[in-house]
Amino acid sequence: MADHRRAGHAAARAATGLVLAVVLLAPALLSGCAPPRVADPAADEVRRVLDARAAAVLARDERAYLAGIEPGSAELYSTERRRFRDMADVPFGSWEYRLGAVDRDGDRAVAGAELRYRLSGYDSAPVTAEREISLERHDGRWYVADDRPAEGAAELLWQQGEVEAVRGERSLVLAVGQDPARVRALARAADRSVPAVTDAWPSPWAGRVVVLVPETLEAMGELLGAPAAGYGGIAAVTTGETGVSGPGPADRVIVNPAAYGALGDFGKEVVLTHETTHVATRAYTSPATPMWLSEGFADWAAYRDTGRTASQTAPELQRAVRAGDAPARLPDDEDFAFGGDADRLARAYEGGWLACELIAERWGERRLTDFYRAVGRGSEQTGAVEHAFAEVLETTPADFTAEWRAYLHERLGTAAEPGGD
Repeated sequence: MADHRRAGHAAARAATGLVLAVVLLAPALLSGCAPPRVADPAADEVRRVLDARAAAVLARDERAYLAGIEPGSAELYSTERRRFRDMADVPFGSWEYRLGAVDRDGDRAVAGAELRYRLSGYDSAPVTAEREISLERHDGRWYVADDRPAEGAAELLWQQGEVEAVRGERSLVLAVGQDPARVRALARAADRSVPAVTDAWPSPWAGRVVVLVPETLEAMGELLGAPAAGYGGIAAVTTGETGVSGPGPADRVIVNPAAYGALGDFGKEVVLTHETTHVATRAYTSPATPMWLSEGFADWAAYRDTGRTASQTAPELQRAVRAGDAPARLPDDEDFAFGGDADRLARAYEGGWLACELIAERWGERRLTDFYRAVGRGSEQTGAVEHAFAEVLETTPADFTAEWRAYLHERLGTAAEPGGD
């Protein structure tokens, strides 16, 4: 309510000022001599400060970077120097700020800005991060006093500690607080995931992957701009903008160090191939793509050439089928929610995987990728999935669901009974 009241008062003041301006300036308007408005120069000055900050980052010029820091705080100076050094190993190809609104109060100001940066050799277009920057003016010059995530925005990895960069043949791993040998092993696994995904997904994609490894689960949540608790059992997630045509911001695979570290070599390979599949398919993934298809396809690509049986890959769903509790429908998006029932989540992933495997087996792998792209061309699930079933697979959602349910029984060790369970 307080914000609404302030907005109302501001509107009332603006309305009153408008009436007074019309009355007082009427003679000037008649004579064509209305005085010009004088713009506050603070925005241009702040823009120059941020341009200099960006240039210092790209030039690896610590002295120039620190010259833009508010001089009255030794603690701030020390923090900014550490942050500058923490990102020394990150291969930035570009770094710029797009200045938004500047809220000035005397010698202090708060600016909204969009940081746009690109990793050289890995990002085809800049990645964006919303920032809120506090500034103070001393002796007629503006200085940065704080540079933090905007409300609700994610943190940047190099603000969490010193970043170690390991460059693979097809990957870049950026890690904080990790054992160097483990980071190198992760880069090798990420390298192996790229050709596996390319073989499963014939459409053009960048053919490289960027992996971020924060020090803790809590730090992972900060990189995602979300509560960490929901990701406790998740080994990795992929962030990115869906449905981007043409060169789009590169995705980031963000690893949960505890959950990923608890996996064996096979599990780590599967996780990275799964997440790299999301990177490859991002341009063809849209709000119309159901989770069973996007997650199921990623699992299908990850398990495709591993030789694993259905029982090994879908143990939770097998238990449900053998207990006479086979699902009556394909998984809903809600079934994939993190932080809920772990068994329900496992069955959702396993059901999506078996749906994609069914398409690949009965219609062919090419039809599976065609189906994925056809669904992604839609703007919403209603209609897009039905159209793709008809256009690509020449079936209906109802008929496919019935065939999928029979396939569950076939692959998981029991025979389907006429009329369902």
